[in-house]
Amino acid sequence: MQLLTSPLLEVPHGFTTRQGGVSPAPFDSLNLGLSTADHPGHVLENRRRVLAAFGNPPVVALSQVHGNRVHVVETAGEWEGDGVLTATPGLLLRVTVADCYPILLHDPVRRVVGALHAGWRGVVSGILPRALELMQSRYGSSPENIRLAVGPGISGPNFQVGPEVLEQFERVGLAFAWPDPKHPGRYRLDLERAIHAQALQGGIDPRHYWALGRCTYADTAFFSHRRDRGQTGRMWAVIMLPNH
Repeated sequence: MQLLTSPLLEVPHGFTTRQGGVSPAPFDSLNLGLSTADHPGHVLENRRRVLAAFGNPPVVALSQVHGNRVHVVETAGEWEGDGVLTATPGLLLRVTVADCYPILLHDPVRRVVGALHAGWRGVVSGILPRALELMQSRYGSSPENIRLAVGPGISGPNFQVGPEVLEQFERVGLAFAWPDPKHPGRYRLDLERAIHAQALQGGIDPRHYWALGRCTYADTAFFSHRRDRGQTGRMWAVIMLPNH
């Protein structure tokens, strides 16, 4: 099993790929999504492997709804929303993705970590600014101390949207897009650039922003809901504060 990590985050964390599990095609092989048509037994074994790599900690999970709700938690469990923050050591925070961007946060000064699920709806509705505001108001974090890592997601050249989506990004000043040369009236939208802009606007030091820079649509090492037309698996991004 392969876990991709960021050099900025000095706590246990990782972004999974699709390698290292037991699921057959089209969910091959490390599918972590129980909402797929994969056999639940395969998914549970795959999840067991990932959790074992972190010492089988209690898990904080999300029932994701493509919004901007961020929870502050102190115990394991599942919440409806797309972001979670904690200062409790030993809790593993997880988000599930297959084209949307996972964002992991760490404030080493106040000892806070966070995990966000950022699709286009989450980005345009400001899930990252919301999380940064909560880190400041609830934990006293200073933005310049926060480290931010963006995992794999669908890249601008492969993310086609219509004018109704572009208009929403234009309203919030995040229209990092260009006309689709092959499809008049359609556009290509760079979500990671929008996330980067929000991070800097929120006070993140540019040196504390890191993006993996790998596209889920173009790179078959990852699951992609759009590329595989819904018949695909899911990946996790996870982070935790160590107990010591």
